[in-house]
Amino acid sequence: MSIIPFPPHALHDYALLADGERGALIGPDGAVNWLCAPTWHDDAVFASLIGGAGVYAVTPLGRWVPGGYYEEGTLIWRSRWITTDGVVECRETLAFPGEAGRLVLLRQLHAVDGTAHVRLVLDPRADYGRAPLSTTHRDDDGVWHLGTGHHRLRWQGAPAAVVRAGGLTADLVLGPGAKHDLVLECSDAPLPRTPPKAEQAWAATEQAWRRSVPALGHTVATGDARRSYALLRGLTCHGGGMVAAATTSLPERAEAGRNYDYRFVWIRDQSYAGQAAAAANAPELLDAAVRFVSERLLSDGPGLAPAYTVHGTPVPGQRELDLPGYPGGFSRVGNHVERQFQLDCFGEALLLFAAAERMDRLGPDGWKAAETAVRAVAERRREPDAGIWELDDRLWTHSRLSCVAGLRALAGAAPRLPLAGTCADLADSLLTETAAGCVHPEGHWQRTPDDPAVDAALLLPAVRGALPPHDPRTRATLAACRAQLTQDHFIYRFRHDDRPLEDAEGAFLLCGFLMALTEHQQGDEVEAHRWFERNRGACGASGLYAEEFDIAQRQLRGNLPQAFVHALLLETTARLADAP
Repeated sequence: MSIIPFPPHALHDYALLADGERGALIGPDGAVNWLCAPTWHDDAVFASLIGGAGVYAVTPLGRWVPGGYYEEGTLIWRSRWITTDGVVECRETLAFPGEAGRLVLLRQLHAVDGTAHVRLVLDPRADYGRAPLSTTHRDDDGVWHLGTGHHRLRWQGAPAAVVRAGGLTADLVLGPGAKHDLVLECSDAPLPRTPPKAEQAWAATEQAWRRSVPALGHTVATGDARRSYALLRGLTCHGGGMVAAATTSLPERAEAGRNYDYRFVWIRDQSYAGQAAAAANAPELLDAAVRFVSERLLSDGPGLAPAYTVHGTPVPGQRELDLPGYPGGFSRVGNHVERQFQLDCFGEALLLFAAAERMDRLGPDGWKAAETAVRAVAERRREPDAGIWELDDRLWTHSRLSCVAGLRALAGAAPRLPLAGTCADLADSLLTETAAGCVHPEGHWQRTPDDPAVDAALLLPAVRGALPPHDPRTRATLAACRAQLTQDHFIYRFRHDDRPLEDAEGAFLLCGFLMALTEHQQGDEVEAHRWFERNRGACGASGLYAEEFDIAQRQLRGNLPQAFVHALLLETTARLADAP
């Protein structure tokens, strides 16, 4: 186990450092409790978040109160502690953009006010904490070299550290105003001969973030929009794939068994992010999404999987780790999504391609992929699928209406192309088929032909243009969601059973922002902003969102950060700035 215990914290206390290739969660005590390397779905080197060994901590000695914030438009985090001796800050980031096989974690201590007394702990343990340290060696110049599993690490800035229980510890004292740099590298291949220089790495990272994150001054909440954009960029690798979350096994509900690995690229989530980037007129993330989704469609055609690794390979099957897990959950890696068919992925891909075409950014490969998606909808539209919530295979109404929306969007984006007529005819046919069995007697869309309940996901196809805003089914679905699924301007996905909604799961933040978009589309700007403000406040201190929000306990639930929540927040900030 680690030299000094660093237990997990409530999810709202964490910040994320990310460079596109991997991410690290850092807690209020300055401990990196989670970091997988060399990329997102590889094994963790620091796994104390889910009960494994491994941590990298920079923590004040004595008594302190934590705080912190992101520098505007970046994922550069500033941990800040008020101590009995003064104020200490630690500026931290993963050097951005990241290299595919090597990470560089930069930490710069600053005694802002008074003398800083700080303890350093570096205890890397590969294979989710199960691999011991195999190498611990210090060069004559004071640089440490460590090995664990197939990982090689190099640490600058702590020449006086001592080896204890296999890891390294050091105590630092910084005089008022002093700064001190720490540089940690980790790779699964031999490290470069020359270590990076902290000053140069910081400067390059700052410049890269300035280039990558647009101003977004036309949005209704510019700071939140830029943070979400930076977060989505940090989750997007050089190949264009964006992971759904940085973590695995963080429970959606304590002891409920809903623990999943989200360190993979979901086609649906990536499409949401691309559409959000298009709405915000920020094409870099749009282009990345189009590239990744196009490649997968051209490779797999109608057999498109719902999710892939960032390398475009199949998601590994689900397996358990012999670890205690995050409190209330248990540990697992991989995901059963690799065995599923989700029809709405084709509809979301078409919506993504239409957004790119409207910005004149859909090239020949994108059009070939769009034709493939249209063909897949035609071939597979009558097959049961797992749906947006990845449940049992059924004829989910949302899946079919999402395809209607995608077909109509593509036809509208390029009305003069021959494919437009095919899309329009297929959309009309699919809508007629769906309406024949999926409209409730009260007029709203129901979940499936044999499930009369309402589902918050059924709001999305109308927002995307499957039906006009004034269609009676659109308005009836909104009214049914308001009446049956909402509480204090939070909304739940659907009713699981006869229990109160909050006893089954948390409010679903993606759907909260969807309610804002729906009310905006209906022309009710007051309600739209109420929904937006209520749900954007359901984040942690760092501004990160998980999948769910426990209203009673004011707690985040599920893996962190959840990309599709940030994508819908970004889109909502852009759309609320315009007329309905």
